[in-house]
Amino acid sequence: MMDAQLETLSRIVGDHLQSRGWRLATAESCTGGWVAEVVTATAGSSHWFDSGFITYSNDAKVALLGVSPMTLARHGAVSENTTASMARGTLERTEADVALSISGIAGPGGGSADKPVGTVCFGWVRTGEAPQTATCRFDGDRESVRRQAVIFALEELLRRYR
Repeated sequence: MMDAQLETLSRIVGDHLQSRGWRLATAESCTGGWVAEVVTATAGSSHWFDSGFITYSNDAKVALLGVSPMTLARHGAVSENTTASMARGTLERTEADVALSISGIAGPGGGSADKPVGTVCFGWVRTGEAPQTATCRFDGDRESVRRQAVIFALEELLRRYR
């Protein structure tokens, strides 16, 4: 799972966060903690990584992150509304300065016409700011979709919080 690209990206994210005195927290669904695994594999990450939630079920999103059941009913777990709420809830429940969230359909099943396999939604939020969101559609098998989601989440964190 950990390769040179992920290792380098984690180190860059860590340097970026540490240079600003920020700590990161994550909320992951379809990636099952892969972002947290990548960043904690980096030596010294305890200086810039706070915590991670794996909220695979809707009930966990509600109980652990405070996602509204109404948001889930209206928009579904794989939506920018949900990932914005996940990111915001993560920030509110941790000592982190920035949070990211991921929820998607990694496959091979579970897709629909509106949300095909490979659809992944993301959220990022920094203390005192409104959440930012994005949706991507990745190609490939389950592992490939999840890996692409991890990379996108971390690269966008760097881009959005320069």
